[in-house]
Amino acid sequence: MILSKEQRHIAFTLFVVALVTVSMLVWVASITKEPIAQAQRATLHNNIKQVLPEHSNDPVNDMFVYPLSEGKEVQVFPAKNKQGDVIAYAWEQIAPDGYSGTIRILMGVRLTGEVVAIRITSHKETPGLGDGITKDTTWLSSFIDKTLNNTKWAVKKDGGDFDQFTGATITPRAVVKAVRQGLLFYKNSQADLLKRVYATAQAKSMTNEGAK
Repeated sequence: MILSKEQRHIAFTLFVVALVTVSMLVWVASITKEPIAQAQRATLHNNIKQVLPEHSNDPVNDMFVYPLSEGKEVQVFPAKNKQGDVIAYAWEQIAPDGYSGTIRILMGVRLTGEVVAIRITSHKETPGLGDGITKDTTWLSSFIDKTLNNTKWAVKKDGGDFDQFTGATITPRAVVKAVRQGLLFYKNSQADLLKRVYATAQAKSMTNEGAK
């Protein structure tokens, strides 16, 4: 098929427009990539700081990946004191059964198995109802110092210790269930987590020595 002069002109014009558009997108992505990454790191640091006790290390820098079942894994952020001893961990717990979808929960737990604090990092719950999991500070604070043994891990409607929101029981129920599962994960993995902290630290130390 032979294109006419006008058709060739149109095709060339479309090609130039597409090339310019792609170039602009690549350029915008290149200049925004680092600022976005910095903002994400700042948000992560801030969230982790809120769910861990006072510490002397950088939990993000000391993060390690812990394998879960079914090929899944979780990033674990250890908090250490001035002597380098672990005092708590933070990680993201997933609640797949929120009213409107998955709820992501960052939780901090002391070595003694007590919840330091929780923060909701992502959700799709209904504004004015289920989003109380992010806005109701009293409800969020009700998780502080809770353990597997000193708490009835359910909303009050189900005979537990946690309040539900007016018109929204499914959302807090999903969060409570997920935090309890997080404590069970810690209970069953406590010894292995500690081993991995020091193994990660040793590996980084050897890498740094080799880079000198």
